[in-house]
Amino acid sequence: MVNHQTTIGEIDSINGNTISIRLFDNIKSHMPIIDGVVYRVGQIGSFLKIPLGYANLYGIVTQIGSSAIPEAFREVYASDYEHAKNTQWLSLVLVGEQIGKKFERGITQFPATNDKVHLVTIDDLDIIYGGLKEDDSITVGNISVSESLAAKLDLNKFISRHCAIVGSTGSGKSNTVSVLLEAIAKREFISSRILVIDPHGEYSEVIKGQSKVYQINESQSNNKLYIPYWALPFNELIKIFPGNLSDSQREYLREKIVEKKIESLTINTLEIEPEMITADSPVPFSIKQLWFELDDFERKTFQQDRVTECLVAVGDAALLKSSEYTPASPGGGAPFLNNKAKGLLNFLDGIRIKLKDTRYRFLFQPGEWGPDLDGKVNKDLDELLYGWLGDEKPITILDLSGIPSDIMVSISGTLLKIVYDTLFWGQNTAAGGKQQPLLIVLEEAHNYLKAGENSIASRTVQTIAKEGRKYGVGLLLITQRPSELDETVLSQCGTLIALRMNNSKDRSHIRSAVQDELQTMVDLLPSLRTGEGLISGEAVKIPSRVKFYKTSSAPKSSDPLVTEQWKKDSPSIDEYRKTIASWRTQNFNS
Repeated sequence: MVNHQTTIGEIDSINGNTISIRLFDNIKSHMPIIDGVVYRVGQIGSFLKIPLGYANLYGIVTQIGSSAIPEAFREVYASDYEHAKNTQWLSLVLVGEQIGKKFERGITQFPATNDKVHLVTIDDLDIIYGGLKEDDSITVGNISVSESLAAKLDLNKFISRHCAIVGSTGSGKSNTVSVLLEAIAKREFISSRILVIDPHGEYSEVIKGQSKVYQINESQSNNKLYIPYWALPFNELIKIFPGNLSDSQREYLREKIVEKKIESLTINTLEIEPEMITADSPVPFSIKQLWFELDDFERKTFQQDRVTECLVAVGDAALLKSSEYTPASPGGGAPFLNNKAKGLLNFLDGIRIKLKDTRYRFLFQPGEWGPDLDGKVNKDLDELLYGWLGDEKPITILDLSGIPSDIMVSISGTLLKIVYDTLFWGQNTAAGGKQQPLLIVLEEAHNYLKAGENSIASRTVQTIAKEGRKYGVGLLLITQRPSELDETVLSQCGTLIALRMNNSKDRSHIRSAVQDELQTMVDLLPSLRTGEGLISGEAVKIPSRVKFYKTSSAPKSSDPLVTEQWKKDSPSIDEYRKTIASWRTQNFNS
């Protein structure tokens, strides 16, 4: 039944799903009171209703004032200022319709000119935002236009169709992510899987009871983050070491790594055909033994017969100690250099330096995943992945804050590739993504997903964005610089949560990612409150302005309360001593 109190105007022109509405002159106030509730007319982002018999069409206000005047009337109003001043216009974008008590996105019928337009009441909002099954949704906050209404997301579409959270520094991104993770964790699914790639260690203190945190600098071995070097693709492994290689040197190294991996098949009882092994295969091998053999070959000198080696002292692969040979004669006589050497000594010295660097222990000394000199490992990748994805707690946080910045892109990309390849190739098993879907959360995504960059991280995330839905792998990207993100990845995110954003370049990037008719709503972003955002896309029935809940435990990225911290006593010299020790050891717990 139509409530005539809510009528505010009528349709004057229709252009696709964009409607131009002329407000009635007899509206006494832009804040009418209906059934004791105050409503505001003509707010950008607010809803209006167009009754059509048994159905109601709903739309979002995108323009008000002179910019909303239909093209055909602009010349008339330009010459008649008084008439223009007393006539008010709105532009409306149709987004869905209600038949009976059910609301659906999309339009099956269109209004006609002179059809009446109504305010949307609280009862209407209940219909728009209601209807999601409790089992299929999570509640993350309140609808800004009516704080009595809970803001819900369709969990199936939120995860499987990917999501991006964007916003300037201080807009509330970390809080929003924490609220989303808490809402999923509280659902207490028996086997939910969420993997958070956390480059700055922001989330280690959040939702402690529902998450397991792996850290580079963790003292407890069962919570220590190890990433075995032998699981890295060949190009990413070689990239870690300083120096340049010629094409022939690179292929020589590739062949030697393949040989080592084939040798370890028998040692580790891996049932793989040797012909299937490549330098990229995640098969264990000893990089120390490989280094020693290559280094030894490069250093060899020979006596007059060019067969007998001039060995002085045998080195030690475990200690990364080179063998000693009698130096070659500079005059052309014996001892002779190895004329088959590949000129790799400088590169091999770089490998030794990296292997001894304590910052890279998580990679080259990966605990029980570290091969002995024969290539034998105590634990394989199945136990590593089971620890990350099979824990009884729904959320696993991989804290990468201790990883050197120069290899952050390679390591984060390798992590993602290991996980995705496992779920892709295991799609027909109970642990595959189809049987047990996974949500991957990428904090500070712009750091390793830069537009135009051909890194392993960028390639892997692009693959997940394009194909992950088919294999049960969803993405949640968080960034403060969407303009630096690869457009392919952003365009594949079915749900967009945009928090306050002041940078015009970033806003224009977001504008290109939303449907054309709603692009004017992006102009609202600078005026949003902290912790408030616009949600559009697959996970919501209708684009919504939402005030997110405040999480009970703030992430580490939260700003310190200066006035509170400065009331404390000044730290003693012992505290500065601990600080310097932490810096020197690259360990937060020193």
